[in-house]
Amino acid sequence: MTFTALRFDVSADEAECWSDALLEAGALSVDATDPRIGTAEESPVWGEPAAGPREWWPVTRLTALCNDDGQASTMLHDAAAAVARGVPSFETYRVADRDWVRETQAQFAPIRIRDDLWIVPSWCAPPRRDAINVILDPGLAFGTGSHPTTRLCLAWLAAQDMRGVSLLDYGCGSGILAIAGALLGASPVVGTDVDPQAIVASRANAAANRADARFVHVDALDAGRYLRVVANILARPLTVLARIFAARTQTGGRIALSGILANQADDVMDAYAPWFDMACARTEDGWVLLDGQRRSDAR
Repeated sequence: MTFTALRFDVSADEAECWSDALLEAGALSVDATDPRIGTAEESPVWGEPAAGPREWWPVTRLTALCNDDGQASTMLHDAAAAVARGVPSFETYRVADRDWVRETQAQFAPIRIRDDLWIVPSWCAPPRRDAINVILDPGLAFGTGSHPTTRLCLAWLAAQDMRGVSLLDYGCGSGILAIAGALLGASPVVGTDVDPQAIVASRANAAANRADARFVHVDALDAGRYLRVVANILARPLTVLARIFAARTQTGGRIALSGILANQADDVMDAYAPWFDMACARTEDGWVLLDGQRRSDAR
């Protein structure tokens, strides 16, 4: 059996409404990608974004799957009417029926952070059963260990002596950093995010790993201070949050900031300089992790 894929580009800020309209019009699925990575078939993982912050996408490529060419045309016209836009330029191509679940799972193998710390999808056997194995599947929240920024944070946590150390994971996504910290011995561990779905995902992942970590929406976060704070977000929000993170970090405690490109590092370090002694601790594929220690003489 084969299907028809309908592909066209829209402005990034309209991608979600177009996706909803296509699904309402009968699409079997809708995939959104950065056009820079080529077609959905050529992408290493169908729908996986190119490396880099999503806010850089001025255009989003939508690929909707349907049963045949006739349905594709009708579906696109119905969707255009629903979003009150003209019918965009588009193309169609045939897609053979495949075991999409198995092929998607095949893209995700265990990820080594170091010999004694691995991120392992639930369908894979841990490469080392005597290691700390964080069981985590790709899901709705960011953080599977596959992106350099996440690996940088995990390596930073693994290099710390986390036993009995309080940890705050700000912008927890899937909860991967908080869970890894808890399994490394941190306590208490708190994760927080502005996205309610991230809190749901984090709690489920923590339960699956039997990790003693608490996850709350950022509005429900208490006023505690922590010996370790980790945030894998983006440079701009990290800069804005500098004063807040300073208030969350105990004197002498350490902070790890990731989601920062190499050419953004100096600006982020300048924002934290009033409270922290900052340094560029780790780099990978053009991304950096900044490490800072909270000074006793800071406000």
